[in-house]
Amino acid sequence: MNSGILEKEKQTLTPESGFNLVGIDPFGSSGNKLYLIEHFERYQDALNAKNQRDNPDEYLILYPGSP
Repeated sequence: MNSGILEKEKQTLTPESGFNLVGIDPFGSSGNKLYLIEHFERYQDALNAKNQRDNPDEYLILYPGSP
């Protein structure tokens, strides 16, 4: 699944604090496969948002803030 996702792209979407809900576009070009959906301060809020997404075929990742 991570094929074609660049490390720089991951780092760009890793927040300094809180959690980013990130979508994966499997058809996106290299360097443009990830997109920010929403930022949350609390893990539970991010997890709830992830579970409430309407599209079951959507690929999602939660990126935690860097320590």
